[in-house]
Amino acid sequence: QVQLVESGGGLVQPGGSLRLSCAASGTISNLYGMGWYRQAPGKQRELVAFISRGGNINYIDSVKGRFTISRDNAKGTVYLQMDSLKPEDTAVYYCYIQKGSGYWGQGTQVTVSS
Repeated sequence: QVQLVESGGGLVQPGGSLRLSCAASGTISNLYGMGWYRQAPGKQRELVAFISRGGNINYIDSVKGRFTISRDNAKGTVYLQMDSLKPEDTAVYYCYIQKGSGYWGQGTQVTVSS
């Protein structure tokens, strides 16, 4: 059984920064790709950033140059550093691990507003 525990969401003003963390338990996380998705009200869930088990990284175009995904294999944790946040980044952010059919975290709310 895999558990993903997210933290780091909150309310931030436009231009601000947040760092999301996702700790994976019950598995050796460095053997699998991990990523962050987000879902805004009334919209479909979309992939924000993904880091493969080999370390290849992909970002959705709208966050390139502002968000950085990284992982600490010793801690079984993946991070999403979000800088220069915009109101359109407001969403629930979900951690995902590409093991078997995949596992999701519970989600953490990120709100960008003045």
